[in-house]
Amino acid sequence: MGTPLVSIRNLSKQYGAFVALDNLNLDIEAGSIFGFIGPNGAGKTTTMRILSTLLTPTAGDAWIGGACLSTHPDAVRAQIGYMPDFFGVYNDMRVWEYLDFFAGAYRVPPDARPAMVTDLLTLVGLDAKRDAFVDELSRGMKQRLGLARTLVHNPSLLILDEPASGLDPRARIELRELLKELRQLGKTVLISSHILTELAEVCTHVGIVERGRLLVSGSIAEILRRMQPARVIQVRVLGRGAQGLELLRTVPGVQDVTWLPVQAAGSLSPPPPPDGAPPPPIPDGPGLLRARVLGDERLQGAMLTLLVRHEIPVYAFHEEVSDLEDIFLRTTRGLVQ
Repeated sequence: MGTPLVSIRNLSKQYGAFVALDNLNLDIEAGSIFGFIGPNGAGKTTTMRILSTLLTPTAGDAWIGGACLSTHPDAVRAQIGYMPDFFGVYNDMRVWEYLDFFAGAYRVPPDARPAMVTDLLTLVGLDAKRDAFVDELSRGMKQRLGLARTLVHNPSLLILDEPASGLDPRARIELRELLKELRQLGKTVLISSHILTELAEVCTHVGIVERGRLLVSGSIAEILRRMQPARVIQVRVLGRGAQGLELLRTVPGVQDVTWLPVQAAGSLSPPPPPDGAPPPPIPDGPGLLRARVLGDERLQGAMLTLLVRHEIPVYAFHEEVSDLEDIFLRTTRGLVQ
């Protein structure tokens, strides 16, 4: 892991007997887009409000850019841009006035504000709405304006709580592209959501929380390697599946190989034989060989080379990749507070 911009240590938040956040320890790498995942009530918003200095933790502490949350909150605020899941707008303001107002609140010099407002409106694609009143904007445009507002003081960390909530598909796509652009500009983004597909396409790292506890964190690839050290390779053949199966079983590092006929090739495991009977013979036709292996790309290369050398008609060869939904379902237990 690179240099952490955010370091959280033993962070807890308790309301009487209710524990909203339980001993959270987490590092967020500078320049990453970190997805904070969990069901409603898992502790995501509580964590974000603490990092934004809006809540005081019951125990623990955090550091953002080296500034301590508990002892130097003003230094923390200077480095963060926070957009809550529901944020207020001043409907009687024009779009440029809205950004200029918040720039003044962050003590941006008056002579620097016009150029800053123009640059931010260009960044979020609201140039054409510069003189429109805020209440004339669609939900997606208001979200983009809210994101622009978090950037007026050029923070290093953006904390975005459910920014895609209520957006239509086009607005969600535009938001994802904007987050990628912000990362290219050097921003670090902490984003929460319970829509896994939204985060899977944009995040470099994720953390999964449930009932106030962090269950797992890291890059998606790292988490998958920890949860599933063995890789699964799919080999689709036009025929000679029985010979291909026997050949793959001879390769060191291949744990087991199974066969799926073409009509069941979309399944994750072969259908069991009835009443414990031995599996039927493999027909000479199209199908899928599914190999569980312990090894890297060199092992995969050896497998494919062996099949090609023996003229097995391979037409597809790839690793079976789990996604963020798989990680979430394997990690969490569906508990709510």
